[in-house]
Amino acid sequence: MNCELFERWWCIYFRHTRKNSKLAYYLRGGLMLLTPRWLCRLRKQRLFRKFQRMSDNEKHLITERVNYYCNPVIPASIPADAPRIGKMTLRHRVKFNGGKMNSVYFFDSYEYSRCFPKDKQWLFFGGDCNYNFPQPVITKARLIAPNGDTNNNVLLNMDKVRHFTWIYDPFKWEEKNGMVLFRGDATGKPARQRFMQMWQEHPMCDIESTGKMALYDHLKYRYIMALEGYDVASNLKWVMSSNSVAVMPRPTCETWFMEGRLIPGYHYIEIAPDFHDLIEKIEYYESHPDEAKAIVRHAHEWVRQFQDKEREDIISLMVLDRYFQLTGQ
Repeated sequence: MNCELFERWWCIYFRHTRKNSKLAYYLRGGLMLLTPRWLCRLRKQRLFRKFQRMSDNEKHLITERVNYYCNPVIPASIPADAPRIGKMTLRHRVKFNGGKMNSVYFFDSYEYSRCFPKDKQWLFFGGDCNYNFPQPVITKARLIAPNGDTNNNVLLNMDKVRHFTWIYDPFKWEEKNGMVLFRGDATGKPARQRFMQMWQEHPMCDIESTGKMALYDHLKYRYIMALEGYDVASNLKWVMSSNSVAVMPRPTCETWFMEGRLIPGYHYIEIAPDFHDLIEKIEYYESHPDEAKAIVRHAHEWVRQFQDKEREDIISLMVLDRYFQLTGQ
């Protein structure tokens, strides 16, 4: 095995230059089902006590995120016959408006809902979501409300095995290829189709909608497109944890990652919604590498706030607690 192949193998299997393991995720989910709910409630109490002992600055940062995720700031009612959290099981995982959800939405919500009494009620939607509900609904994504307006979609971190991947990037900026990379399914996604039609043949672009490409090979490029699909761009989180720069139009949807708070030119390279200025922007940052590397640093700072598991647990539990309070429970 030559040095390059060994480095690739080492990074992928021992440095996490890859996607999250679904096998490990489902094994952990199975263990959650075996854990008594009373133990989970004790853990919730312990985490809430820890929050009370935190510094004022830490409390402020956590409370600010809870307020952001749970945006309906005034009490709102849900139907009297809304599902009870104890009724949703792995075998019976139905969205409140019909249809069976993927199991990842069950596990990601059950991780926190099991810490509350079974008779608590909620409206829960498990799936891609690029619209806003008229009533308070727990969901993965929502449209970004203009000017910080209230929003009935209450965000919980779901489908995180696919979306929340943090990676080790073995390549420095100077070692990367100064081209734009895009790999993603464009079926039924008009914006991605337009992007591909415009730039697929350009010599500064490596663009395909088919064929799998390992994350290790993505990281050889300085500029990686993060284009929204049905809701958010699922690759944005790992791109921002790498030494490459995310390139995208200003996002229209957001998740637990708070895409609505990302600053263009600071956390990512913003291009026009019609993609016409892509090459112009890339040529600018190729001529100003220090500015591009500053974006990488700022992206890493943004990612860092999501990497403390215990703090993420506290925020998730506080979001659900706030939801139950706002809905009169």
